[in-house]
Amino acid sequence: MKKSNLFSKALLGAAVVTMSFGMGSCKNEPKAEDPKEVAEDANEANLDTEATDSLEDDSQYLVDAAEVDMKEIELGKLAQTKSTNPDVKALGKMMVDEHTKASEATKALAAKKGITLPASLTEKGQDKYGDLNDKTGYDFDKAYTDAMVDGHEKTIDKIEKASEKAKDPDIRMWAANMLPELNKHLEHSKMAKEKVDAVK
Repeated sequence: MKKSNLFSKALLGAAVVTMSFGMGSCKNEPKAEDPKEVAEDANEANLDTEATDSLEDDSQYLVDAAEVDMKEIELGKLAQTKSTNPDVKALGKMMVDEHTKASEATKALAAKKGITLPASLTEKGQDKYGDLNDKTGYDFDKAYTDAMVDGHEKTIDKIEKASEKAKDPDIRMWAANMLPELNKHLEHSKMAKEKVDAVK
């Protein structure tokens, strides 16, 4: 009797261990692929022909721009709701309006060229949104304006490269047309950052 009791206890223990391993493995399941990686993979597959080979490299410029547009729109909305600083709120509104326009131009060109763009905010964008959303008051304003200056400097650098090095003439023209607006965004971001920095 005791033996069978011990045996059933051992079986129960094994079942619990198996269940806990089973439940633990759920956490290790691969996450959904990042929207940017999905777009890049699609472009690699779709544009890997002699006729579209040069577009495969150029497609990255549009993918990167689409990623930035989505991020700036979401962060701009956040700035309008979280900040109490009128300069930061105005900067946020400008980013939403301007990057919505830029996004439409990028989508139209991508559609014309058969280039796939990220369908939603990337993991990097979500992380940045989460970091900013955790901040309040001056800390939020400082982090947001710093991010706008830093982000636009990096974007301008990429778009300048596209305007000079893209093999497709339409993509070079698209990039050249974007640069004046991006430089304007950077100037506005710097002005807002100076005003925020002056508060402390």
